[in-house]
Amino acid sequence: MRLLYSALSPFARKVRVLALEKGLADRIGLEPAAPYQDEAVRVLNPLNKVPTLVTDDGEAVYDSAVICDFLDGLAQPRLIPESQPDRHRALTLEAAADGMGDAALLVVRERMRSEGEHRQDVFDRQLKAIAAALDLFERASLSTDRFGIGEIAVAAQLGYLDARRVIDWREGRPALAAWFEVVSKRGSMVASDPSAG
Repeated sequence: MRLLYSALSPFARKVRVLALEKGLADRIGLEPAAPYQDEAVRVLNPLNKVPTLVTDDGEAVYDSAVICDFLDGLAQPRLIPESQPDRHRALTLEAAADGMGDAALLVVRERMRSEGEHRQDVFDRQLKAIAAALDLFERASLSTDRFGIGEIAVAAQLGYLDARRVIDWREGRPALAAWFEVVSKRGSMVASDPSAG
């Protein structure tokens, strides 16, 4: 299999962490690609986004949630629960983390605009979404023992907030900060850390 990815993408990191946790990383070749710019990606994914996984059969699989679901079905242990209510809780946590990631990407892009092009309303709206998601994660009683899809998604996005200095998210969120301190030392998190390479 091949994973077209960007090292800084929190969505690609989520996929990589899941693959590492499941012992599948050695079956996936990593191919750096520039999202939105690399036309080789568009041939596989009409949205021209990373991550995009190419299976051994040549099928393109995207986006990150679908890739994680595909990879989770290839080997044990299952990191996406199969039965309810655990399944919808884990997937809702993943969706909240991914949504926070989308908002963080917009904040980063807004900061890259020149001063006159800056849209404060977009900026403020995304920062509110990020803060609300962070508050949700603070209350979520995230597990350090079980590192399933919800926890993986949250950890990948928190790493992105740090890497891009999007927001100082630890202030007022001691449980989340303590949880991230523990899980960021997992082998899968260390191996996928874009600042380590």
